Amino acid sequence: MRDLAATFDLPAPRPSACPGLLRIVPALDGGICRVKLAGGVLNSQQARAIAEAAERCASGLLELTNRSNLQIRGVLAGQQVELIERLLAAGLGPSNPAADDVRNLLISPAAGIDPHALFDTRPLATALLDLLQNTPELHRLSAKFALQLDGGEALAMLEHPHDIWLSALPGSPVRLAFGLAGCPGDQPLGVVDAKQAVQLVEQLLMLFLQRAGSKHNRMRQLLSVVPASQLLQQLQTHLPFTVQAPPTDWRRALVSQRAPMGIYPQQHAGLCMVAAAARLGRIDAAQLKALAELAEHHGNASLRLTPWQGLLLPNIPEPSADKLLHKLAELGLLTDAQEPLSHLIACTGSSACAKGLADSKADALRLAEHLRTSTARPQLHISACPRSCAAAHTAPFTLLASSTGHYQLYQRTPKVAGFGQLLASAMTIDEAGDWFAAHCATGNSDA
Repeated sequence: MRDLAATFDLPAPRPSACPGLLRIVPALDGGICRVKLAGGVLNSQQARAIAEAAERCASGLLELTNRSNLQIRGVLAGQQVELIERLLAAGLGPSNPAADDVRNLLISPAAGIDPHALFDTRPLATALLDLLQNTPELHRLSAKFALQLDGGEALAMLEHPHDIWLSALPGSPVRLAFGLAGCPGDQPLGVVDAKQAVQLVEQLLMLFLQRAGSKHNRMRQLLSVVPASQLLQQLQTHLPFTVQAPPTDWRRALVSQRAPMGIYPQQHAGLCMVAAAARLGRIDAAQLKALAELAEHHGNASLRLTPWQGLLLPNIPEPSADKLLHKLAELGLLTDAQEPLSHLIACTGSSACAKGLADSKADALRLAEHLRTSTARPQLHISACPRSCAAAHTAPFTLLASSTGHYQLYQRTPKVAGFGQLLASAMTIDEAGDWFAAHCATGNSDA
């Protein structure tokens, strides 16, 4: 393989277990290349470029991630450079090659078009991404360090903890509550005007790097030794404006955290959004090509990936929505909330990950088949090891592999950290199906 730094005249990608566009990491099924998408948005030509690159240089298998990004799996030996060349030619790389790792900003997949939004987050999101890419000091941030910008949309992931989060408050002019190592809706640390947000984030990040040094990669690690109140005091000394005290009675409006599927209204009269989920977070190159064609034919040639490992097609004329939803189902995407797979998350598992203790993808398919015989539709995460790669939040239920063929069953509870309360120490996937059928069937008090 040619040296990537020499080939592209780039700095050598820093060592990390996290894949990136310029850093392809090995797995049992080949290399993994992660394409970070600004706002989770792809145009149809970019979608085709990814699909063709995945067919030419990899297995053709694609994963939708829980931060609205996309991964190409099974990158072939000797094909890494061609894959990267194809992706860069499609405009899918960072504006600054040294900044690929730090482009971690999550917004709603319905940003700018959700009728429930308090403001359009997209211009601010662009400014924050520019800050991350064009400030060399910030390139030292961990590849996992992430920001979330919440505009009050109804289609919003509120359960992913982020290192820094900002959430719109009602009223005009727009003000943003912000917090650390948590989720929108947690107790905020302070409030700023929206026009002050970029400067706030810049100084927060600089302060984090200064205080964290080489010991801490994530905000929650720093907060374990430095109180948030102390960080806020130090932050204020670097800002030309005063951080406002957080409101004592504010609570972010709650929205459904189930994967969006179906037809949703848009701000624009006569248009709507059509959403679907990928089966266990995966699609193939042929499906992506078909999605690109559907986006061109029915919408504005754009696709938006969601943090529920799904996708949304915006700007669909209302008369076309039902037909498009039917076509998405014909493609093998999930469009029915009664389908058990629409409630299951599963990591790669032992078939492609050396750390996996179980074939979690295959077990998820088996469990879904079992659940179809009952009315139980649990929101469940099936994880082949404790790293919990497939879910950035704690699901209501977790099956954690303990050995080949056996799982521990946990139920989320605010009283217990981690996955929650241990309900069973060793059960097969069929036993798990029986348990959910008995305890989570429609109308059951334990559901």
